[in-house]
Amino acid sequence: MDSNLSILVFILVGFIAQMIDGALGMAYGVSSNSFLLGIGVPPAAASASVHMAEVVTTAISGLSHWRLGNLDRTLIKSLLLPGALGAVVGAYILTNAPGDLLKPFIAIYLLIMGVVIMAKGLKGEHKEQKVVSHISVLGIIGGFFDAIGGGGWGPIVTSTLVARGSNPRLAIGSVNFSEFFITFAQSVVFVFTLQFGVYWKVILGLLIGGAVAAPLAAFVTKRLPVRRLMLSVGVLIILLSIRTLYLALVG
Repeated sequence: MDSNLSILVFILVGFIAQMIDGALGMAYGVSSNSFLLGIGVPPAAASASVHMAEVVTTAISGLSHWRLGNLDRTLIKSLLLPGALGAVVGAYILTNAPGDLLKPFIAIYLLIMGVVIMAKGLKGEHKEQKVVSHISVLGIIGGFFDAIGGGGWGPIVTSTLVARGSNPRLAIGSVNFSEFFITFAQSVVFVFTLQFGVYWKVILGLLIGGAVAAPLAAFVTKRLPVRRLMLSVGVLIILLSIRTLYLALVG
């Protein structure tokens, strides 16, 4: 953990995770946490490191999407405050209850959303429309499960918006932009309620890799065709959902 190779590996993990998250709107926390836990980093330290790194990477990613015009102001206004509220409540509950119990239910929901998006993408039947109803409720749910399950803001919010007809590019950009505020809110709660040792080398590696990848990921989002972007989002959601269900069942 203290060798020069270690921080290079963390940089690579941060880069790959942020490319996925910035381009497809999800999976930074899931992929980063999976790697850190796999090499033996304690769960509390892994979660703290990822969330603290995400505060910076989501800020850069959100700014990049804003500069490239990947935002829908109506979506952002409806998601931001409810999402932050849900994140704060979820983070507080997580300090007193095991969040793993909720993961199978999240995975089943995401699996359904992934199939819906894949079907629309394959058939080329994505009918773009203005999504205006129940976005605040979606924000609360996304923020809550993001804190409880160690990830889920992108998968829950992005997948639902795209499945309901929102433009994939604008949905991904808006969800990424809002994610900074959601991540910051739950990070504050974790800092004041959890007792853990922070792995600064892990945080630094994730930050460097994520900072480099964030602008590139936003550019990729702007250039990808809508149909290909939908297929990519659908495939990613399905794979992550299957993995989460498998780990929950064997665990």
